[in-house]
Amino acid sequence: MIVKILGSASSDFHGVQYNDKKVEKGKGELMLMKNFPSFINEKSKPEVVRNYLKSISINEKVKKPQFHAVISTKFQEHNKDEITRTAEEFMNGMGYGKQPFIVVFHNDTENNHVHIVSTRVDKDSGRKINDSYEKLKAQKVLAESLEKLYGIDEDAKLSNLLNYSFGSLKQLEVLLKRSGYKITTDKSDNSLLTISKNGVLQRKISGDSLVFTDKKNDSRIGQLRAIFAKYSKIHSNKVFKVEDFRRQEAMLPEDRRKAKEEILPVVEFESELQKKLRDVFGLDIVFHHKENYQPFGYTIIDHKTRTVYKGSDIMKMKELFEFTSGKMDKKLFESLKDFNIPNDEIKKIMLDFLYSKYPESNVMEFMLFDNKKLKNRELFSMIRNDVKEYVKTQKGFDIGIFKAEDGKYFVIHSRLHYIGELQSLIGEKQYQQFLNPEGVLSQEVQRKAGDELDKAMNDLFFELMKYSGSSTDPAEEELRKRRRQKKR
Repeated sequence: MIVKILGSASSDFHGVQYNDKKVEKGKGELMLMKNFPSFINEKSKPEVVRNYLKSISINEKVKKPQFHAVISTKFQEHNKDEITRTAEEFMNGMGYGKQPFIVVFHNDTENNHVHIVSTRVDKDSGRKINDSYEKLKAQKVLAESLEKLYGIDEDAKLSNLLNYSFGSLKQLEVLLKRSGYKITTDKSDNSLLTISKNGVLQRKISGDSLVFTDKKNDSRIGQLRAIFAKYSKIHSNKVFKVEDFRRQEAMLPEDRRKAKEEILPVVEFESELQKKLRDVFGLDIVFHHKENYQPFGYTIIDHKTRTVYKGSDIMKMKELFEFTSGKMDKKLFESLKDFNIPNDEIKKIMLDFLYSKYPESNVMEFMLFDNKKLKNRELFSMIRNDVKEYVKTQKGFDIGIFKAEDGKYFVIHSRLHYIGELQSLIGEKQYQQFLNPEGVLSQEVQRKAGDELDKAMNDLFFELMKYSGSSTDPAEEELRKRRRQKKR
């Protein structure tokens, strides 16, 4: 999970109204309302909630008392109840546990998340709650909350990584960075190394305490070479570039213009072979490159034996991987990687859909990874219910239905990252009703299915392609053309 303190620290508590509108539109759900007087509850109008927060926030020294934060999880890794519990624990740790606050779950994006709205003015004393280094404190408090609720112990995790075998400080940096840590030389003492995560200090260690070793297990090296040789023949070894523009997206327009790095996204390199080695054997491959150029080397992190290897000591990079000119936006890559693609048939269907609807995405077959991991029971139940409801009402911006070349109908659930046969999801009876609402498949049903499919995938692809780095967005231009054609 991640947390972000929003800058909307207004005196009018617009966060209440914003979240209420989400609830009204069916895109939000009030999960928790705490520390309000008894006459204000879940049924109260938003104006009543806002007026109460304003009434207890009167302090001439506090011009913008609203506290507004978002806690988000990657896709659906945590459900709404789990994130709400995390939010409540987070507010306790931030010093807002006795303050009135609301927690609203939003279901309108790929990532499950909640918004928290409260006041920075203590309701009992009328003084401002200490918000010094608030953003850094939020990161630390969230980590503590996750440890308390889910046993995610960052200190133990870091200790485990420091006990790996590595041959240089550079290899240690790669190992720690892969888990979200940053290691730097302490400014006040060059003999010390500082390890931080999300800007929060985790530990200081002496450089002299690090043990570097070049001694390797010859038996394990032989196993790794055999694994690489075998799996490179089974899974695609084609490597493509993944560009992350999210740092630029978070900037204000003026800052983007001033930033020298504006045209230089954060770059990674990925391949299906790389993913399979990580998922099956715990072998994490990290490519080394400068700026936007192709890799010049790679490192292997063997989590099974807790050893870091120089890649060329196992197998030369160009013997193991084939580098291509292909590239993809990071958010699109993460979304597609999370879709269930269990076989070549589903992969071809997804690829055909991308070619037909979003040719500007330039997704190639080797960029779609096999993913046989099933959605959990709760998610699959949500998918089935959403699809059944959509078939009945033809309403639902997350869902689209399309017809494959062989005549089968498939469903894409863009928010929950699912693709599958319509018939298996809704059952034979409802499927026949869908096919023959009046004895034959009506053109109106087909038209609605196509229109809703465009809406369903809009967020997933159109929004992602906005940050492709080009001055003109092809997807946006295509959408404009469609709108003009519909008006004619």
